[in-house]
Amino acid sequence: YLLTVLLANAESPYISLNEGYCGDGGIPGYIMAWLIPNEFTVTRLPVALAHEVNHNVRFQFIKWRNSITLGEMMVSEGLAENFATHLYGEDKAGPWVTKTDMQTLNEYIKPIIHDGLNVQGLENLNAYLYGDEMAAMQNFPCVGLPYCAGYACGYHLVKHYLKKTGKSIIEATLLPASEILETVEDFWNE
Repeated sequence: YLLTVLLANAESPYISLNEGYCGDGGIPGYIMAWLIPNEFTVTRLPVALAHEVNHNVRFQFIKWRNSITLGEMMVSEGLAENFATHLYGEDKAGPWVTKTDMQTLNEYIKPIIHDGLNVQGLENLNAYLYGDEMAAMQNFPCVGLPYCAGYACGYHLVKHYLKKTGKSIIEATLLPASEILETVEDFWNE
């Protein structure tokens, strides 16, 4: 594996929204992280890297395609963050999860995400995953969602799956998203 940690641009709105750190692990064999070094981000770096390692492992078994659906991406992000919190604790969940409260998730985010589960193409998924603010910065369509709604929804969906099935995050990481989504139809009505 090639691990690269880069200094983030402190003026980047993406870095600001992500509380000074983020990563990328979607390319097997490569893991990248960006951060503004400070006491907070340095403690979050191992957690973010664990998230990205999970992507790296998953995408060695689940073939990437540009026509990936929102449901598949959301499951992948949920698996990655559940893996990170499994290793480091739920109190270390990233802002992409912790900035969303359960009332907003259940009453506002879930209906929009559920209606969009079959949307395809990264340009169309952007607002669902990252929220309208980030989508607008890249001139992608907006769908009415707050910051990282798809990440938060994916995290709680996978957490629900793990609790419901008793499977470990390790086992779930290699499962097709369709199997996870079919098992948690009840998640959308919580």
